[in-house]
Amino acid sequence: MQEKIVITCALTGAGPLSRNPAQPITPRQIAESGLAAAEAGAAILHVHVRDPQTGQFSGDLALYEEAVGLIREQNPGVILNLTTGLGSGFYPEDPLLPVKAGPDTHIWTPEKRVEHVLKLRPEICTLDLVTAQVFGGIVISTEQVLTRMATLVRDAGVKPEIELFDSGDAVLAKHLIQRGVLDGPGMYSFVMGLNFTMPADTETMTYIRNLLPAGAQWQGFGIGRDEFPMAMQSALLGGHVRVGMEDNAFISRGKFAASNAELVEKAKRMVTDLGPEIATPDEARAILGLKC
Repeated sequence: MQEKIVITCALTGAGPLSRNPAQPITPRQIAESGLAAAEAGAAILHVHVRDPQTGQFSGDLALYEEAVGLIREQNPGVILNLTTGLGSGFYPEDPLLPVKAGPDTHIWTPEKRVEHVLKLRPEICTLDLVTAQVFGGIVISTEQVLTRMATLVRDAGVKPEIELFDSGDAVLAKHLIQRGVLDGPGMYSFVMGLNFTMPADTETMTYIRNLLPAGAQWQGFGIGRDEFPMAMQSALLGGHVRVGMEDNAFISRGKFAASNAELVEKAKRMVTDLGPEIATPDEARAILGLKC
């Protein structure tokens, strides 16, 4: 285990809304939920935005500007990690002949996918290396698109958190490092427990960890009921911890979490019971190699 563990709180996500009424939707709700999570011990806030009227995922720059502005106004020290995962979803009109895009498809240019990152300049943004069946569609991440996105965010001074959904994604990450597209050894998240991607278990987390370049920083996190077991497994195997309503709406079996802060407080308690301390934002910057 590391002596100091970084907690990331993923505030709301882009998937279907849960039945938990505390899941934040509007930019103000997302910002207030994030501020409380930071107060509870999260050094990093992972930010998506949603359409305030429908609750569906959104890439609207104005929504990001509002949420990020509210967080920075009240807590300029917390580390922000903005998603770039949108704009890669293909939903075929005919699932038996997947050649024509259906109405739910969202395939954007690399420039559109990182527009908010280039404007708002967070310290971190995600770079999802996944091509897989997710949420009833197909997420597509080609090497060419990833190369362009990585180049744009590097030029903006933003460090990518490389999101891995399966073992081949780790192979692709090392390929991009060898090509000079990504800086090694890198910072990684293992997304565990989604349908048809890597399972949430000890063997898989250990295997993916062992595929990473030497010296890499990483966290493995589980979806739904796997959130806290994988948080602790990540800590035990030398990684960091991520929790939040993007991944899980419950604080315990059958009981909704009252807030993202409650999820962070539970993770903090579990980690410190194991022995490590929780990293402050400045300590997290040093651990992760961010610009202080």
